[in-house]
Amino acid sequence: MSLSRLSTISLALLTSGASAFYLPGVAPTTYEHGGIVPLNVNPLTPTASEKDPQLRSLLSYDYYHPAFRFCRPDGGPKDVSESLGSILFGDRILTSPFELKMGINESCKAVCEPKPEYSFDKPSALFTNQRIRQEYNLNMLIDGLPAGQPYIDPMTYTEFTLRGFPLGDVNEGKPSLNNHLDLVVNYHEAAKGKFRVVGVLALPSSRPDAKRKSDGSAHCGNADIKSANLTLDDQGGKTPVTFTYGVYWVESTTAWATRWDTYLHVFDPKIQWVSLINSAIIVIFLCGMVGAILARALKKDIARYNRLDSFNLDDLSGSGGEAEDGIQEDSGWKLVHGDVFRTPKNPLLLSVFLGNGTQLFVMVACTIIFALLGFLSPSNRGSLGTVMILLYTIFGFIGGYTSARVYKSFGGESWKRNIAMTPLLIPAIVFATFFLLNFLIWIKGSSGAVPFTTMLVILAIWFVISVPLSFAGSWVGFRHAPVTPPVRVNQIPRQIPPSTSYLRPFPSMLLVGILPFGAIFVELHFIMNNMWYGQVYYMFGFLFLTYTIMIITCAAVGVLLVYFLLCSENYHWQWRSFTTVGASAGYVFANAILYWISKLSFASFTSGMVYMGYSLLLSFLFFVLTGTIGFFASWAFVQRIYGSIKVD
Repeated sequence: MSLSRLSTISLALLTSGASAFYLPGVAPTTYEHGGIVPLNVNPLTPTASEKDPQLRSLLSYDYYHPAFRFCRPDGGPKDVSESLGSILFGDRILTSPFELKMGINESCKAVCEPKPEYSFDKPSALFTNQRIRQEYNLNMLIDGLPAGQPYIDPMTYTEFTLRGFPLGDVNEGKPSLNNHLDLVVNYHEAAKGKFRVVGVLALPSSRPDAKRKSDGSAHCGNADIKSANLTLDDQGGKTPVTFTYGVYWVESTTAWATRWDTYLHVFDPKIQWVSLINSAIIVIFLCGMVGAILARALKKDIARYNRLDSFNLDDLSGSGGEAEDGIQEDSGWKLVHGDVFRTPKNPLLLSVFLGNGTQLFVMVACTIIFALLGFLSPSNRGSLGTVMILLYTIFGFIGGYTSARVYKSFGGESWKRNIAMTPLLIPAIVFATFFLLNFLIWIKGSSGAVPFTTMLVILAIWFVISVPLSFAGSWVGFRHAPVTPPVRVNQIPRQIPPSTSYLRPFPSMLLVGILPFGAIFVELHFIMNNMWYGQVYYMFGFLFLTYTIMIITCAAVGVLLVYFLLCSENYHWQWRSFTTVGASAGYVFANAILYWISKLSFASFTSGMVYMGYSLLLSFLFFVLTGTIGFFASWAFVQRIYGSIKVD
């Protein structure tokens, strides 16, 4: 073994002792000395490196894809049971031919006996070389712990582990395949003779002289020869390859409960703190403006209106009429009291959006709280996605109730259409987009395509659980009394005067939408990095604070917008509060475009379509979420101010 690899093994001892916080997950597995430790494989995924910081693809490929020519276990690979969220996020965990025995080192061992089918021909060499150029990573799991490479943060000099390890390397423009793997497995003695895996490092290398001997042993070649790399002939010849590996067990003081700490790392966390402080300042400023309006302008207006209504205007002198005109001119929101609760255009569609937005709001809030309390550990693969799907399904009752109650308050009469559209319209948009993108991924032969049976399971969950719950919620909502407006609605609509430039729909969307986006911008950047680069996201404390700030920001800007609209005698506030606050989704999508330009460089049309499709889908859901917050905050505001004045 080379000196550099010996030093890396030594580094593993230090890295395994890193301290962080404990995220509970699955129960630990204990092994005896010499016991079989399973090594499973996951699909190959694209990533970025220091040589090429841009992501070149979004498509993952099965470990046993025919072009890779990796060794298969006897009897073929077996599927490892996975959660629904794990499958949706692209995991396809399979067994492997690697043999690991607890505490027993293996310096050199062949993965399998060389066979003609394991030789690379021209198509497989072209395919594999292309994946090497695109910086694809191999992903392996030992006792559920991902094998990774040691890395030191250049800014904080913190040592941690990056999940996965490269399929190969590119030297002087020529790709070389890593056919040898050294595994450094850290273990902890939980009790006498009982051991647990607490860390896994993978050190791949390219060794063209590796081979399997006739007696079954292997020669793993010389890793110190830097000029010798295994290159695949993609011009028409065949390249025989022998895959070898070594296993080195290193005792560690790291407890099983903290074994994930070395994978959980945030690059430059100061940025998140600065972002939270800036967002908090914005929230304080907005809340100050809303407070000033409520405490000064509205309070004064309400007192003057009520004092004026207590007089008999016929007995007042001419100066009293001038005072009334002054009051009306200074504060115009009372002038529209007979129209402010008029039914908006397309009340059915708005109520469906609000019902689904409420359902989405509660689901996101509960998911973040569960994750914050430590119930969604990265050691329990796919738990985040599974919980999100189940919560959104269960909260169908809330969505149906909200939609029905709002629609009834609007005076809607097509209650059957409301009941049917609430659980079907927006989910149909989400499912249709997902199925279309999944079809594109399936055409490219990527393992990221969700199996057809899994899609049927999702549809079954939706129609068997969520739709009936939504129907039940709608039934309860329609049985409840509507939200009664505090003032009567005039029969003849009042004419709306021309609005100032900044209160027109498009300018107001640009002005208002940027504030909620500004509150989440930095955290959104971290989430996108983790989502597209396959990293572990665990900063749910920051996410909880960011989500709270976003809610307050959406509510504050919605109230301010509606107040200015009403003062300008524009009583069409329902759709305006929803669409204007929801316009922050436009900034989210624009940010996704800038992210593509700066950090992504797709070589295939499919990857670009997948990225754009999911970006549009997430932006649409964000539009529904933020628009719902803005509407209900505005509705409560309007109910409050018009309930405080005396109107004949």
